[in-house]
Amino acid sequence: MATYTHGHHDSVLRSHNTRNVSNSAAYLAPHLTATTRLLDIGAGPGTITIDFANRAAHVTATEINADALGLSRALAAERGVTNIDFSIEDVHTLSFSDGAFDVVHAHQVLQHVADPVQALREMRRVTKPGGIVAARDADYAGFIWFPLLPELDEWLQLYRAAARANGGEPDAGRRLFAWARAAGFTEIEATASTWCYATEAEREWWGGMWADRILHSALAEQLTAAGMATDADLRRISAAWRAWASDGDGWYLVPHGEILCRA
Repeated sequence: MATYTHGHHDSVLRSHNTRNVSNSAAYLAPHLTATTRLLDIGAGPGTITIDFANRAAHVTATEINADALGLSRALAAERGVTNIDFSIEDVHTLSFSDGAFDVVHAHQVLQHVADPVQALREMRRVTKPGGIVAARDADYAGFIWFPLLPELDEWLQLYRAAARANGGEPDAGRRLFAWARAAGFTEIEATASTWCYATEAEREWWGGMWADRILHSALAEQLTAAGMATDADLRRISAAWRAWASDGDGWYLVPHGEILCRA
């Protein structure tokens, strides 16, 4: 299993906590019903998971360890959501029986795993015949922004190098369709969607989040420990993120690949 590049620092969760079905799983939403039993791989802080629980009969949330899983467990308890259970899992070797779920979902997960094709095979195994395996991942090489600050190019190069050093594939979005075919799926609907940040509030949130993340998250620790960047480099990149956020011309696009696969 690959290492999760982002970690779970507050600067990371600040981003993850904004995710819900509407902005992160709209491609899957039409396939959810009041009888759906759904497995959510890599639930993170649980905001998408709990949104699923409001639309489905039952949701099982998974994470790679107890600390990570505790985030979604705490949110479910806080919101009084009871049709969720929780399990520590490795997506390469899931503990569930064959055909246990109607839908198996992973958001921003396959880019971080050691073998995404094997992960998709396991996701298919635990999905009932005719059910759906759904995945959505960003594609870092496709990120585009304005103004063209060289420090943000440097940030992207560093992030992609760190993710690959951890055994992941940061440009996963464009590969999802190919990975699904390699996993044996023959009925695949491949789509794409984006996040776009352009308003003053959006720039302040996105740029401020990354300005903190490049200094304080697991990514920052990895970059300095591996000698990929110095503290001064990271401070310079952080300042560029804040400069981008404060620029009235600032615009940022994050592309995602999506797949809906019939088991």
